[in-house]
Amino acid sequence: MHRFTRLGAAAAVIAAAAVGGSAAAVSAHGDHGHHRQSIQHVLLISVDGLHQSDLEWCIANGACPELARLTAGGLEFANAHTVVPSDSDPGGTALMTGGDPRATGVYYDVEYNHSTYEAGTTNCTGPTGGDVIYDSPDDKDATRLDAGQGIPGLDQNPALIMQMTGTPQTLLNPATFPVDPTTCQPIYPHSYLKVNTMFEVAKSAGLRTAWSDKHPVYESFNGPSGTGIDDFFAPEIDSNAIEPNGTPYPGAISWTGDNAATRQYDGYKVQAIINEINGSDHSGKNRVGTPAIFGMNFQTVSTAQKLFSSEAVIGGPVLPGGYLPGTNTPGPLLSSALTWVDQQLQAFDQAIQANPQTAGSTAIIITAKHGQSPLDPNQIKRIKDGPIIDAINAAWTSAHPGSGPLIVAGTDDDLWQSYLSVKTQQAADFVKDYLWNHTAQAVDYAHTGGPATLTVQHSGLRKIYAGEQAAAYFGVPVSDPRHPDVFGVAQIGTIYTGGTKIAEHGGSNPGDRDVPILVYAPGAVRAGGSDDYVKTSQVAPTILRLLGLDPDALGAVRIEGTQVLPGIEVDGHRGD
Repeated sequence: MHRFTRLGAAAAVIAAAAVGGSAAAVSAHGDHGHHRQSIQHVLLISVDGLHQSDLEWCIANGACPELARLTAGGLEFANAHTVVPSDSDPGGTALMTGGDPRATGVYYDVEYNHSTYEAGTTNCTGPTGGDVIYDSPDDKDATRLDAGQGIPGLDQNPALIMQMTGTPQTLLNPATFPVDPTTCQPIYPHSYLKVNTMFEVAKSAGLRTAWSDKHPVYESFNGPSGTGIDDFFAPEIDSNAIEPNGTPYPGAISWTGDNAATRQYDGYKVQAIINEINGSDHSGKNRVGTPAIFGMNFQTVSTAQKLFSSEAVIGGPVLPGGYLPGTNTPGPLLSSALTWVDQQLQAFDQAIQANPQTAGSTAIIITAKHGQSPLDPNQIKRIKDGPIIDAINAAWTSAHPGSGPLIVAGTDDDLWQSYLSVKTQQAADFVKDYLWNHTAQAVDYAHTGGPATLTVQHSGLRKIYAGEQAAAYFGVPVSDPRHPDVFGVAQIGTIYTGGTKIAEHGGSNPGDRDVPILVYAPGAVRAGGSDDYVKTSQVAPTILRLLGLDPDALGAVRIEGTQVLPGIEVDGHRGD
């Protein structure tokens, strides 16, 4: 394995300054070269949207001292990549299972399955095929931060969200789920997942587990048993955002519509993690012991990348979002968001070191379940996909009178996914040919000069996989009912939207997939760097190895041969 040292002299000075250069600070984090301690807890953090280049910029510019400290004392994988599609659901599922959609069966949070029935079906006869939507619409009340739990006073004091249940699957409406053709019953998210999760493996070994995420529907991470996570804190991010004093944010936005709101939202999850580090459940009220596996995802960096502009703090100045035009350098809002997240990581680290039960025995893994594309806003090309889909369906019905629409479902962010009513190679090639020969109208963007209209070749795509090609791309048989019938790789900068977002994820461009993986584990890893090609799906087996559990207990690991990250050493075992 080729190793490299990414931290130069300047960065090393930053890292030393971050720990105060004291022997006490070094010993608090363990002397990695001379002794090894057993890892009993693993804290997994997904900073959604974070690129490897963001991590490097933040450390080099002194904006992220905690990340500098963890990087200096940990193992950094600078050539890490997400799975494809790089959306939140398949990306998060990969972190929990060790597999990509080939093994997990999860392609997107809004997808289609040729072998299920539509939500609400009660007479399960006739042809199958229906939407599979596992997202905020599945909540009992998606407008409320507690997803409909009904916490008294929450509308006046959103901090009361800490009282939210640790079993949020009880806040889902099964009438919104796809229907199993065999039982004619709704399929819960955990039952739709085809393989087990690391939480289930830990639970079977008698260990405690916890997780915090943005939708209750991510109870899918419980795994097929439905019981993998002991304490799952999942405030609904798509709910109506409320300032700390109970005042609704202007414009009746969700928590992602304003970066200050996103930070407030993430702050509740941060408190949940600190409570868990201290040995309580997420609410801080019940002493249950620090989980063996726990963690959260941050949304603050993601919204700072996607918003055209926003305040960073309530009542503060409005800052431009994303990256500086013509560069990969974070702009004012994004650089502020990176520093804010770093401060939360520091709070985690301080809590870990202050607790004798966690100090020296807790590994921290930092990654991102997806990146964001494009980085350079000058590359943005916003295209409305609706007119293209309508045109394809019109052309199909003209050539096949009485056949009905060909494209029946799909989700297009910065990728193209189509599910077809006719599952044949001819039909898939029809869509592929239309997309490739179609010139789309797009809206350009620049921080100066305003938007402009331009034409884009190939519907904004650079590669299209149809039918058998799409199945082969994902490594499944063409008969598999879950994979998109047509899958398109977008040109860098293409975003299918009619809105104003300046970045998106889900696709397979470098901006979507090039994310960091940083493993800080006292006694289990040696400080350094690796340029080995690795994937986020390797995180789950690595966590199990760190805890002394068998990575092969994960079904996806056995199916795909997923390896533990290289350089992980526990009880004489080393990652491949």
